[in-house]
Amino acid sequence: MSKLTLGSYPHMLGFEQLERLLERSAKSGNEGYPPYNIEQTSDYSYRITLAVAGFAEQDLAITVEDRQLVIRGRQRDDSEGRVFLHRGIAARQFQRMFVLADGVEVGDAVMENGLLHVDLTQSRPETVVQTINIKKG
Repeated sequence: MSKLTLGSYPHMLGFEQLERLLERSAKSGNEGYPPYNIEQTSDYSYRITLAVAGFAEQDLAITVEDRQLVIRGRQRDDSEGRVFLHRGIAARQFQRMFVLADGVEVGDAVMENGLLHVDLTQSRPETVVQTINIKKG
């Protein structure tokens, strides 16, 4: 069975970068921690919400790297001198990546009740009509 690529469609030109983004997105670790929601808040805006209970603002880092939104969390281990009879809440680190389309900008990030909200906006696409002159050869 052959691999279906965007190059298989000769009328779709210049989409090689999109194909690379899809491959990179598929390879990124899709483990289930921390759980998250993505909601569309208007026609051109979105909100990503991560459940980050136990993390403080200084334990989290949000960056945009090569059109990827990267959210990292690392808790400090404060268990020194404490004796746990049961430890079900692990202090673990995480990294979540979201691939951003052209024109998507990261806005505010707000921490509220153990949830990290990251707002995204997408610029409205312009309709461009261009007439190409035909020259005699």
